[in-house]
Amino acid sequence: QVQLVESGGGLVQPGGSLRLSCAASGFTFSNYAMSWHRQAPGKERELVATITSTGGSVTIPYSVKGRFTISRDNAKNMVYLQMNSLKPEDTAVYYCTVNLSRRYWGQGTQVTVSS
Repeated sequence: QVQLVESGGGLVQPGGSLRLSCAASGFTFSNYAMSWHRQAPGKERELVATITSTGGSVTIPYSVKGRFTISRDNAKNMVYLQMNSLKPEDTAVYYCTVNLSRRYWGQGTQVTVSS
């Protein structure tokens, strides 16, 4: 079964950094693009990063471009989200996702940006 397990969330001060990790299993990881989404309370889920199967190309929305980046290690079935210069509005549950026949979601990891 497809499993996506996020880790690395927590409380960080504005301007700080955090690196999220996602451990994937149950599919041929290196064949698929991977993404990170987030959802803040009262807001719809938002795409924050996508990386191609080989890691050769990334897509970062303008809203977080220059602050967030995505990477992957296909040998370890891991995908990462590096978040820098964090702002309170980045507070959300962050999800690792993959689009197979449908989009699969991890359980999420909470990121709280607050002083």
